[in-house]
Amino acid sequence: MSGGSGASDAAGGFADTWTAITSRRDVRDFDARPIADADLDKILEAGRRSPSSRNWQPWDFIAVTDRQQLSGLAGVWRGAGHVARSAATVALIAPTDELQHAQFDLGQATMSIMLAAAALGIGSGHSAVSDQHLARQLLGFPEDRTCAFLIPLGYPADRPLVPVRQPNRRPFDDVVHRGRW
Repeated sequence: MSGGSGASDAAGGFADTWTAITSRRDVRDFDARPIADADLDKILEAGRRSPSSRNWQPWDFIAVTDRQQLSGLAGVWRGAGHVARSAATVALIAPTDELQHAQFDLGQATMSIMLAAAALGIGSGHSAVSDQHLARQLLGFPEDRTCAFLIPLGYPADRPLVPVRQPNRRPFDDVVHRGRW
């Protein structure tokens, strides 16, 4: 190890993680910059490394960067217009017959993807998928799979990701209970 003790390296790593956590926000307006392949691969690797129950890893990821395909994907749910404006969108695919059991694992993969993106200054959002037929037609996943979620990615058009000082969240003392309610 060069340049310091393990403790300071660990603290620096935590600071980086904390910055990503406090900077991440839903982004729906993206600028036109593409995401570098190496950065997109890091984001996807974060999803791949996510924890899952019994190491099941019920996910497959489809990374979409083609503008025409992104425009088509915006039609899979009435609230998915931001997918068309993204630089890339990650589709989370899961086994249809086990989708309910996979939800917690898919949530962990989603958050890992979003935090990795935030650490790179890349914004993210999310989208449900109601039109599975259209999603399957555009993405080509097998009949025994479901497109659970879409995660649009891109550089924020309005302002860069920075720690949010006053998050719109319930107060800490209203949310956190110690020992009992």
